Amino acid sequence: MAKWSLDRAHSNVEFSAKHMMFTTVRGRFDDVAVTLDFDEANPAASSVVAEMKATSINTGQEFRDNHLRSADFLDADKFPVIRFESTSVEPRGRTDKGGTDYLIHGNLTIRDVTRPVTLEAEFLGVQADIGKDPAKRRAAFSAATKISRRDWGLTWNVGLESGGWLVGDAITISIEVAALAEVEVAQAA
Repeated sequence: MAKWSLDRAHSNVEFSAKHMMFTTVRGRFDDVAVTLDFDEANPAASSVVAEMKATSINTGQEFRDNHLRSADFLDADKFPVIRFESTSVEPRGRTDKGGTDYLIHGNLTIRDVTRPVTLEAEFLGVQADIGKDPAKRRAAFSAATKISRRDWGLTWNVGLESGGWLVGDAITISIEVAALAEVEVAQAA
């Protein structure tokens, strides 16, 4: 099993939620660290830990981002890290895109509340890194899940005069990961 490092230029953690019951707000975390122990021969034996800095939340609107960092939502000063740690990887079979589907079971911690979640993931493959260093290998993964923000104590909301709520409860999380690993290059004798 090899340790893989996150290729930040080709990876992202994004989320979306309903606003005013019918529009969608999208955002991302700009500061993400991932520890990936990936076993190419047996992906089910792999594990992942991802940490997002709560202060790095970015929806493109400074006022909204500051509110999301506040005690009403993430309380980033008190709880600076959002963390996902896998507990198991369950193979599901091949996809129509040529990848392999997995369920990644794990624990998601937000504001010191930890709950189990399952990511529907696709392993897209491994190839030699194209470019200057052919000794590196690149792996690609996609994953997604949907959570109820109330399960993590994120309950702030405002009722709308027309009925319903300002902020939807369901949060969709989408992840794209490119990871790099060093491979041993045979030394010339």
